[in-house]
Amino acid sequence: MSFLTFAWDWLRSPQQWQGSDGIPIRILQHLYYSGLSLLIAALIAVPVGLLIGHHRRGGFVAVNVANIWRAIPTLGLLILVVVLVGLGVLAWLIPLVVLAIPPILVNTYEGVVGVDPELKDAARGMGMTGWQLLRKVEVPVATPLIMLGLRTAAIFVVATATIAAEIGVGGLGRYIIDGLASNDYGEVAGGAAVIVVLALLIQALFTGLRRFVVPKGLRLQARSSR
Repeated sequence: MSFLTFAWDWLRSPQQWQGSDGIPIRILQHLYYSGLSLLIAALIAVPVGLLIGHHRRGGFVAVNVANIWRAIPTLGLLILVVVLVGLGVLAWLIPLVVLAIPPILVNTYEGVVGVDPELKDAARGMGMTGWQLLRKVEVPVATPLIMLGLRTAAIFVVATATIAAEIGVGGLGRYIIDGLASNDYGEVAGGAAVIVVLALLIQALFTGLRRFVVPKGLRLQARSSR
């Protein structure tokens, strides 16, 4: 049997959609783990990226540290955190936040640094303060790259949040872990299929959100440059 056959046979069973172990509950748990991790990562990475991009100081170090940070194996970090702090919220939260920070930080920084210098000079010539320049010029122009960083981080986190199941908590990863433990390949394939679909939906959500967040002028400029 193929992967799709295993997944379809498992997904069409009514019992998979009912009870505390049903797909709807597991999806909500997965979204909770992913959403909280992404929110904390954004609250850390976006301000830092804006700050170093605006002042043009520490960018080289921050980008390189973020790239090294990105290379840290999430599962290995999960095990290390469990050893240090034990089981609990921090055990899955820290690894997912660490995973999400680099793409948000790097894209935010690059977005601010990439603002046209002539545009910033014109804003200063109008009497804008540093804060006004950041808020009214740099952030709006950098928004497309900031959104790209958030979207990339969200997809990474949704796909990787399955590791939460390794320490006995819920989420869609439970189907993969439990299925492998019991040699139930239908459960493994079905759980993996749901995770893939969820990641695609998250990507579509951020693509739609971009239309509301990115200024219309920047969207038109991006289209005309293609």
